[in-house]
Formats: sequence, structure tokens, C-alpha cells
Amino acid sequence: MAADSSTATQRPAGDSADTLHLARWTVTSGSNANSRGAVVISAGDHQWEASAEGNGAIDALFRAVDGALKDVLTGHPRLVGYVVRALGDAPDAEGRVTITIAPPDGAEGARASGRYKGEITSTNIIAASIEAYIDAINELLAEEHWQGATETAGNRKRAKVSEPTAKAQRAELDEEAGRIDTTDWFNH
Repeated sequence: MAADSSTATQRPAGDSADTLHLARWTVTSGSNANSRGAVVISAGDHQWEASAEGNGAIDALFRAVDGALKDVLTGHPRLVGYVVRALGDAPDAEGRVTITIAPPDGAEGARASGRYKGEITSTNIIAASIEAYIDAINELLAEEHWQGATETAGNRKRAKVSEPTAKAQRAELDEEAGRIDTTDWFNH
């Protein structure tokens, strides 16, 4: 089974440069292999990416988030609650996923305590799970003692390019190279 982030969900929007946004995710899962998940997470001008294997699609995605944000959180959050509730009685009914996390084991001082909750409603439980996990992490990062964590661990991968330098950084096209037939490879 392969799933991706194309399913729409209902979630609160944050405007802070420290707010994490799940830009993309993908997961592959099946009965004969470990699941594999990959995520791209952004905040302001920064972007973090990771992939991981896990025991099921959701575990693989949570591990990928943990890998991507290990420098932001100096560890990974502890999952202390995971609840899925059906909001209807049909197979295509929406479900509500509620995630509760605690700070990473290695956190010290004020950063070491608290419980943070994320909740998302969607017809795609995998999407709702990963987005609720990110929302719970955003709740943690919204605390005063976590302010600036994304900036400190930032990497400027999404830095905006201004117009004067955009042209210089744009890829050059070789107009004389001719047309490339992208379907030719399949004909071999």
C-alpha cells in the first residue's frame, strides 16, 4: 500500500516562522516488508527531510518526523497518547486522530515537562496521524522556553531568492540540444 499527502484534512493554520508545516510525506507499507516513510517539514526559510523504516505506516512516518526534527528538539518527543475515533459508521467516514506527546527524554529545565496535544479530522487516518503529530510538536514549540528552536536548528534550505539574484541562480537551458523524448525509455 502506498499513500501520499494528496488527501485534504482539516487542521488549524499557524503563521509563526517557528510553526512547522508538513510540506510532503509518503509511505510504503505491506504485509511482507517493513514500512518506509519519508517527510519534508518546513518552518520559515528552513526545511528538514528524513526517511525511516517502521512497524507499519504510521510508525515509519513518526520515525521520519523524529529523524527530520532531531536537531530542532534535541531528541524526539515521547508519544504518550494515540487515539483514533470514527466520526461515522461507514468505511469512508471521517476519523479524528488525537496525539499526545511529552518532551524528549534529554530535555532539561523548563523544556523537560508538559503534555502537548494535536488533533486532526480526515477520511485518511494516516494523513491525520502524521499531521496531528506535527500539530502536537507545534504546541510544544509554541511554549516560551522552546522559542527559537527551529531558527537555531535551521538550515536555510527554503531561503527565498530575490529577483536580482534569481536570474543568476536559474538553470541554463541549452536551446540547441534538441527535444528529449521522455517516453523513449519505456520502449526499450
